[in-house]
Amino acid sequence: MSKITRRRIYLGMDVHKKTYSITAICEGDIIKRACMPADPIALLNFIKNHFPNDFVKSVYEAGFSGFGLHRFLIKNGVDNIVVHAASIEIAANARSKTDKRDSKKMAEQLYAGRLKCIHIPSPQRERWRAVTRLRGSFVKEKSRIACKLKSLMFYFGLIPHNQVKRTSRKLINELLISKFDGDTGYCIKEYCKAWIHNDNVIKNIEKRLALQAKQDNFIGDVYKDIPGVGLMSARILANELGDMLHFTSEKALYCFTGLTPREVSSGESIHLGNITHQGNPMIRQILVQNAWRAIRKSKEYALVFERIAKNTSRKKAILGIARRMLGHARAIMKKKKENICCREITHALT
Repeated sequence: MSKITRRRIYLGMDVHKKTYSITAICEGDIIKRACMPADPIALLNFIKNHFPNDFVKSVYEAGFSGFGLHRFLIKNGVDNIVVHAASIEIAANARSKTDKRDSKKMAEQLYAGRLKCIHIPSPQRERWRAVTRLRGSFVKEKSRIACKLKSLMFYFGLIPHNQVKRTSRKLINELLISKFDGDTGYCIKEYCKAWIHNDNVIKNIEKRLALQAKQDNFIGDVYKDIPGVGLMSARILANELGDMLHFTSEKALYCFTGLTPREVSSGESIHLGNITHQGNPMIRQILVQNAWRAIRKSKEYALVFERIAKNTSRKKAILGIARRMLGHARAIMKKKKENICCREITHALT
């Protein structure tokens, strides 16, 4: 009997809410194209029916669909990777973009070995991350309601243009018991009720995050040990960045968080511009806020800040402190992990 040759198949998948657009490549040639309903089981059956004895490697872009499809394919023996959308190369003269073209590009670049899988968080970390992002949504909504409330009161001349009083629970309670005319009073009180509702939800979410912190104390405590980082900030950073050891270097970590300056160089001329703003903006916001607190709490950070600020602006200096804090946290995490590994090896040998 002749031995069955197992081919290597590379699948590029453009994943949407309702459909999967697929291109299959073998030895550089397109051998199959398909468009099917967005159903992981249907996709697996497609792979088994058309490539039953082959090695299959697949790829799709990270996005709204999360990592459920990735975990399903890995569990069922398909070597799948998830890539950042910006890592997929686009031709300079490309004038059209379709699902078919996108899946073809991914399959070709996967075959050429030019695509690298992003870090896939654990299911537990993803669930924890959903809670911190939920809090972020309600915090943003609470701020939006406060702005609308002040705008309404300014419009009707109920507060001066230079009002600097912060919207607090005390101020909201005062507005609720105050007497305003007709529909204006009705609108003000509804905004106050909405603000209180969001504030209560945020407090309940923070109680849940406190329970998370007890279960995830190893990583969370490392972030909390950095000057200027509080409980909520530590939770957000722990859920968004994890232990940071999946980053190959500090530079890769800074690139991921968007804290790396843009560089435009030509010949002997090197120009560093503003930061790239890549990654999750919530991480940068938390880091910058914590950096301002850190220079008030830590003399070391304060001295570094003043030294950088002498040669550049205070804004750029605080970004430097944020990067330094992140690198410090990663170094501590790495050292603690190494110590744990050494203790485990020593215990196993004895």
